[in-house]
Amino acid sequence: MKIINGQILKQMFISGANNLYNHYPEVDALNVFPVPDGDTGMNMNLTMTSGSKEIQNRTDNNIADIAKTFSRGLLMGARGNSGVITSQIFRGFAQGLEGKTEVNAYEFALALQKGVEVAYKAVIRPVEGTILTVVRESSQFLMNNVKENTSFEKAFELLLQEAHESLKRTPDLLPILKEVGVVDSGGTGLIYIYEGMQAAINDAFIARNEATSVDKENPIIAAGAAMEEEEFGYCTEFIMSLGPDSVKKPFNEKRFTTLVGSHGTSLVVVHDEDIVKVHVHTLNPGNVLNYAQQFGEFLKIKIENMTEQHHALAGGAQVEPHTDLVEEKKEKIESAMIAVSSGSGIDEVFQEIGVKYIVKGGQTMNPSAEDFISAIKEVNARNVYIFPNNSNILLAANQARDMNEDKEIANIFVIPSKTIPQGITSALCFDEDSTPEDNFEVMKEALGNVKSGEVTFAIRDTEINGVKIRKDEFMGIFNKDIVTCNKDKIQTLMILISKMVNDESSLITVFCGEDVSDEEKEEILGELENEYSDLDIDIRDGNQAVYSFIVGIE
Repeated sequence: MKIINGQILKQMFISGANNLYNHYPEVDALNVFPVPDGDTGMNMNLTMTSGSKEIQNRTDNNIADIAKTFSRGLLMGARGNSGVITSQIFRGFAQGLEGKTEVNAYEFALALQKGVEVAYKAVIRPVEGTILTVVRESSQFLMNNVKENTSFEKAFELLLQEAHESLKRTPDLLPILKEVGVVDSGGTGLIYIYEGMQAAINDAFIARNEATSVDKENPIIAAGAAMEEEEFGYCTEFIMSLGPDSVKKPFNEKRFTTLVGSHGTSLVVVHDEDIVKVHVHTLNPGNVLNYAQQFGEFLKIKIENMTEQHHALAGGAQVEPHTDLVEEKKEKIESAMIAVSSGSGIDEVFQEIGVKYIVKGGQTMNPSAEDFISAIKEVNARNVYIFPNNSNILLAANQARDMNEDKEIANIFVIPSKTIPQGITSALCFDEDSTPEDNFEVMKEALGNVKSGEVTFAIRDTEINGVKIRKDEFMGIFNKDIVTCNKDKIQTLMILISKMVNDESSLITVFCGEDVSDEEKEEILGELENEYSDLDIDIRDGNQAVYSFIVGIE
C-alpha cells in the first residue's frame, strides 16, 4: 500500500486503540514504584478510546479531517501525563496532515515528526527514557529510511523496529527503570498503539478483547466497558432531592457513582448538600432511575434516544441537537476555585475554604481535560483557579486551559499543586479583593510553604534507593521518594513524619484514609502530641482511598 486516505487512517487509529485496550493491564504492571496507582496504561487507553469514539462513525475520506477529529477526541479525553503526551503526539501529527486528502509514507513520516515536536513542547521539562524518547527515536529512524514510494507495510516495519530498540534503551537513560528492572510504561503503550495500526495496514484489524481485566470498582473504567462503541443508548439526566431519611436509604456518593457508572458511559455526578445531578449514557435508563430513587425523589428528568438520533442523522434527517439538562441560566460570578479531591473529608476541607467545585479524581482515577472544561462551565465565573493536586493531573488541567485560548468560557489559572496539602495551603491564600494575576502569583508562591507525604501499601517486592519493599507492607513516601517500609501503618506514618519535620515546622496535618479506624486516629494523635509537643497537630478524616495517610507539614 503506497497511499492511505481518511478511512484507512480511521481503521488504523481504531485498531491501535483496541490493541492498547487489550494490553493496558500489562502497561500498568510496568509502574516503577510499587504503589497501587500504576495507571499509565489505563490513562492511555481511556485517552485513545475517547479519540476512537469521535471518528468511528465518520465516512469521509479526507485524511486531514479524520486526523483532526481524532486529535480533538484525544485532547478532550486525555487523562494523566501519559494520556496528555499521547494526545499531543497525535495533535502534532494532525497538524502535519493539514491540507491533505491522502498521504504517502514519506508524508506520513513528516507528520509524525511534527507530532514529536508538539509533544516535546507540551512538557515543561522533557525526560528522556520515556514515551517521548521512543516516539522521537522511532520517528527519526523512519524519516531517515523512508521514501515517497515506500509502502506503508515497510514503513511500519521500520517504525516498530526502532520503537522496540528505543524501548530497550530506556533503562539506560532513566536509572530508576534499570534499578527496578523494567522498561518505560508509556513507551510500551505507544508500541501497542503502533502495532495495532500496523495490523490494520496488513488487513488484520484488531478488535477489542472483552476478556481484558476491567476494574469494576472504578466508575470510569466500568463505564468504558459497559457499552460497546457502536451502541449509543439513552442520554439520561436527572436532578434528585435526597431523603427524607425516614423513607429513603442513606446516600453514599462513592457507592452510588460506582454502581451508576457500571451501567453506562459519560458519567457525571454532582452532589451538593441534599441535591444530586446525574448525567449518564446508558442502554437501560430504567435500571439507573430505579436504583437512584432509593435515595430520593426526582425534580427533573430528561431521556434522549441517541441511537435513533444517530440513525436519523445517518439518513440525512434533521434532529434536535443533544443538549444537557440545565437549570435556569446562572448569573456569572467574578471568581471561582476548582479543586481535584479524592475523599469526602478532603472535599469538605476544600469547600470550607471556598472551593466552588470538586472534580473527583486522584490516584487511579485521573480526570480528563473534558472533566475540567465541564467544571469550568459549571462554576460560570469570569476568573477560574484550578488546583490539580496531583502531578499526574497537572498536564490535563493545563490542556483544558489551553483549549480555551480565546477565553470564551473564563480566564483560567492553573495553580501547579501536586499534592492535596499543597492545594489546601494555596487555596487559603485566595483574596477576593486582589487582582486575578496577583492571586495567581501568591497562590503559586504558597506551594513552597508545605511539605507533603503519603502512606500506602506496596503491591510487590522490590528495592528502591536502598529501601527494601515488601508486598502488602506500608510505605512512607516523601518528595516522591520511598523513605521507609514497615508492616505497621502507624509506625510507618511516625517514621515518615520524623523525616519531614525540621526546626522550621509549626503544623502537622494528617488526613486519615477510609481504612483508618477511630481507635487508630486516637493512637496517632497521642503519639504525635507526645513526640511533637511544640507543634500544632491536626488529625482529620480524609476518607481517601489508596492512601492510608496524607501528611502536610507547614
